[in-house]
Amino acid sequence: MSDTKKDSWHDLQAYTSARIAQGRSGVSLPIAANLKFQLDHARARDAVHTAFNIHSFIDSYLAAFPSADAPLCVASSADSRGQYLQRPDLGRQLPEAQWQQLRQSLKSEGGSDIAVVVADGLSSAAVQRHALPLLALLLPAIANQGFSLAPLCLATQARVALGDDIGEAIKAKLLVMLIGERPGLSSPDSLGMYITYSPQRARTDAQRNCISNIRDGGHSYQQACDTGIYLIAAAMEKAQTGISLKDESMLLDSPTTTAIPFLKPSA
Repeated sequence: MSDTKKDSWHDLQAYTSARIAQGRSGVSLPIAANLKFQLDHARARDAVHTAFNIHSFIDSYLAAFPSADAPLCVASSADSRGQYLQRPDLGRQLPEAQWQQLRQSLKSEGGSDIAVVVADGLSSAAVQRHALPLLALLLPAIANQGFSLAPLCLATQARVALGDDIGEAIKAKLLVMLIGERPGLSSPDSLGMYITYSPQRARTDAQRNCISNIRDGGHSYQQACDTGIYLIAAAMEKAQTGISLKDESMLLDSPTTTAIPFLKPSA
């Protein structure tokens, strides 16, 4: 008769990517589980250190939006990836010359309602895989709301707060930033969307809203777009974001509303 007992945790693996029910070999993990851990760790490191292929992204963006202006390209004050990782403050600011150049490039156009920035952040893999499919939904949805859009801006060696510098230079009323999030062992390609009303230097995280975990296995592109549009419309109406702006989409009960359809209870 076999003494093998079924691990009661094993069935839970179907519902989570957390490392549960890995098994045991003596006092250690089995070889397969150990190798899987090393592979996921390597993927997370690669996501951090792999450069954002900005030229490939521009080509794909212009192919998807043939009538759009060419994206504006900027880089933070961090000179290298190593410096970017060691000096987060440098990733939050534009060099003054770039800031002035960005301001002058749009001076004749005046400010726009919304500026959209795509930034590498801590995972270029997230941006390469998910930013363009999300933009394909988000940009038309913003236009349908009647808001004017500044030319798309691409940023490298960027932290979230770099968007405040960019938004202030462009004179945008509201900033939407798509940025690669810090990789995890089960999610090396997670994309975040940050929404900041009246972007300007010295803004804090308490003054912006975030939609996180946009990826396969996380928020879908449609979910992120719908939630983003809800927050954008509310921010423009109330002239605020962050802790003063709550996502109340779960409370929507009007049968005519088109906001957040996936959260509305079924009849």
